[in-house]
Amino acid sequence: MRPRSASPPSASAAATGRCSRATARRGTSVTPSPRDTSGRGRSPPSGTACPARSSGRKVVGEGFRNCQVCDRCHAGDTTLCGAGYEETGFTQAGAMAATLTLPARLLHPLPDDADLTAAALLEPAACVAAAALKADVRPGERVAVVGTGTLGMLAVQLLAACSPAALLMVGTRPDRAALARAFGATEYRTVDELPLPDGFDVVVEAAGSASAARTSAGLLRRGGRLVLTGIPAAGAAGLDPTDLVVRQLEVQTVFGATPAAWAHAVRAFAAGLLTPLPLVTHELSLDDFEYAIGLVGSGDPAVGKVLRPADAGRIADWSCDGLCRCRAGAAHGALYSVEEIHVPVRNASLNTSPAR
Repeated sequence: MRPRSASPPSASAAATGRCSRATARRGTSVTPSPRDTSGRGRSPPSGTACPARSSGRKVVGEGFRNCQVCDRCHAGDTTLCGAGYEETGFTQAGAMAATLTLPARLLHPLPDDADLTAAALLEPAACVAAAALKADVRPGERVAVVGTGTLGMLAVQLLAACSPAALLMVGTRPDRAALARAFGATEYRTVDELPLPDGFDVVVEAAGSASAARTSAGLLRRGGRLVLTGIPAAGAAGLDPTDLVVRQLEVQTVFGATPAAWAHAVRAFAAGLLTPLPLVTHELSLDDFEYAIGLVGSGDPAVGKVLRPADAGRIADWSCDGLCRCRAGAAHGALYSVEEIHVPVRNASLNTSPAR
């Protein structure tokens, strides 16, 4: 590739992130690396290879790469691309480095006044948006969400916007009830408050625990719709195929987010229907990276989602139950090819999606 511009574009990344669950599943290191990361930033100025609609704007960017020519890509199912799995931060270099290169076609502009701390959670929000689109909730239906981590709390907000008659949230911690109701839940139960209510039209599972899928199926009415988003460890309790057949349950799954799901999440965010900021609890610098990783995996109820630095770019580490964001050093880069943007890590909001 040859540089399209000799001078560094005014592009920057506000945050990068690494999925702790995926890292643990693959047995990789938890030290800063160009991989296992995501980021969010500002696109280069007009005159570079950046599309005019994104030039100089705050943007988020999809992480899943795709060939654009296979039948799945043409159908919009880009996370099922026939060319194989490719994702920024996993199979492609991520944003925990001086620069980040992304295809410009993966960018989604944000409002000019978008809060970049909140924008750090648009990747998991896009995954939840994929679940909401598959659930296809109609006004007046009874809906439930199982799981009270990042995905669950974002799911409640998106589903509340569909005007359900009831919106139940099921979790393991009583202290999550107030936040769940603030986000739109009409009822909150812990899993040990038996019997749990049933007869729901739609259930979105966002816990990823060993029993979450079976608990979720038990909440449904006959003919109900279940969407699974969590990835449990090996040995999880599976769904009963006899129950699925006899009760004619419809089961769908989500892994990553398609362009349609990203667009849905960004629209909801821009309209004020998605407010991730209450999930933010800590701020740390990159020097505290290992401490941040310990916080994320500690299980401490006081640990929240995003750790935001006071200046420059920042590095984020997120999991379904915790997200940390840490400071990265400023740097500059060049722009390459008609389709790709080289983003120096510094002030902005570009988000590439980590697999979970």
